[in-house]
Amino acid sequence: MNLHVRVFTIGALAKAASVSTPTIRYYEEIGLLPRPARTTGGQRNYDDADLSRLTFIRRCRDFGFGIDQVRVLLDLSISSERDCVETRDIAQLRLDEVRQRLSELHALEHKLESFVRRCNEACSGGPGQDCVIFKDMAPPAKAGSCCG
Repeated sequence: MNLHVRVFTIGALAKAASVSTPTIRYYEEIGLLPRPARTTGGQRNYDDADLSRLTFIRRCRDFGFGIDQVRVLLDLSISSERDCVETRDIAQLRLDEVRQRLSELHALEHKLESFVRRCNEACSGGPGQDCVIFKDMAPPAKAGSCCG
């Protein structure tokens, strides 16, 4: 039986996992990735387990999980004793954050629509400095302030 173990250089691992080499070094530095074996010349050697772990980390980051959350998710992904409810709770927290951000983005969308509509109705084609969008974006005047 001939078992072939794939060995990756840092560049090959980065390409395979769609991350940069500085990202790999950073993940090693903060303990998300284990320190790799090195050749006698000091070159890092990675294997399929490193690729799987790095791909998992990248996917977590793609979903917007923070480093601390990724660390917990990594631990949960290999634990037979911990309940998957922990994983669900982390995902639920992220979902709540995404929904909050979506709400903020929808409010921003409506404000920008209002800017564009008001400009089209009031001043489109006039001098740029007179655009109502600038007036709409200006901070509200403070009560009691004087305009001299």
